[in-house]
Amino acid sequence: MIVGVPKEIKTREYRVGMVPAGVRALTSAGHTVLVETNAGVGSGIPDSEYQRVGAQIVSSADEVWKRAEMIVKVKEPIAPEYERIQNGQIIYTYFHLSGVDPELTRTLVKKKASAVAYETIQLDDGSLPLLKPMSEVAGKMAIQVGAACLEKAHGGKGILLGGVPGVRRGRVTIIGGGVVGTCAAKVAVGMGAEVTILDVNLERLTYLDDVFLGRVATLASDTESIAKSVREADIVVGGVLIPGAAAPKLVSEALVAEMSPGSVVVDVAVDQGGCIETCVPTTHDNPTFVKHGVVHYCVANMPGAVPQTSTFALTNTTRPYARKIADLGLVEAIKADKALARGLNTYNGQVTYEAVAKDLGYSYMSIFDAIGAKGR
Repeated sequence: MIVGVPKEIKTREYRVGMVPAGVRALTSAGHTVLVETNAGVGSGIPDSEYQRVGAQIVSSADEVWKRAEMIVKVKEPIAPEYERIQNGQIIYTYFHLSGVDPELTRTLVKKKASAVAYETIQLDDGSLPLLKPMSEVAGKMAIQVGAACLEKAHGGKGILLGGVPGVRRGRVTIIGGGVVGTCAAKVAVGMGAEVTILDVNLERLTYLDDVFLGRVATLASDTESIAKSVREADIVVGGVLIPGAAAPKLVSEALVAEMSPGSVVVDVAVDQGGCIETCVPTTHDNPTFVKHGVVHYCVANMPGAVPQTSTFALTNTTRPYARKIADLGLVEAIKADKALARGLNTYNGQVTYEAVAKDLGYSYMSIFDAIGAKGR
């Protein structure tokens, strides 16, 4: 298979879809890997490192997209890339189709592209192995950026998250006790903040209470507990995920307006539409805005700011599936791996992930029906 790795063009996105180890895994198996020149520079990987393991360095994105049977990226294609998508091409990346430009889904359907979404590849135990590493990064970053935003010079109320003797510590409310929430809590506790985690899963709350040895407060998530915790917080972190679907709006605009001026919200779920009603996607160029006196940080590709960590963490998990698709072909790979099958969001002009179809108003076709339809 010919595999293409274009340079990411989203604002300040420095990650790259494949590192030299991934290229070596493919080239050693007889596949061809095309890497756009300077695709890895933002992650500290020069072209020479790719050439050393057998990649062909290609001078333009247009050529990579045109020649490749499978494109391996980090972020979903954005508007300038829509025309580059080839009919029937496999695109393996984060998509978050329910939370991004609907035109992307229309383009994928029209061109009968196979969208293999990192975020919906799901194991039988419900875990999301390709989403986990970036959720870990974003969760930890949420507290770093939140603490900075609390500084008066950045529009915050001027509170030191860890406090000092004789003065109260900063209060952090984390909505969602999954990977994002857990990693955010680790950093917040380490910085000395008062931390509250809310989740609907009582077993998860029991686990968190155990692993944090009582150093965080755990609350069953409902309208009242969210309202009280958000009003009292200096930083609110939104970390709620429904795989493949738009995030539920758990913090209303009216509730944000009740927060004290200079408080901060960080919505890590913004790439899925956000779980805080006032949040809209921002970029690393202009990461924050103020609404109702509250500083909002809503960057949709937070891990792109730390690419040397993020790229290697991500590609450690994406590499085996890329190799499986290249070795077996997409259809046979899907038949052989149920987790990978759950990652397919569009195929042969059909939307094959139910939550995406529901959120965007498409008819849903199961992937195995879609495969059968193509064969008839």
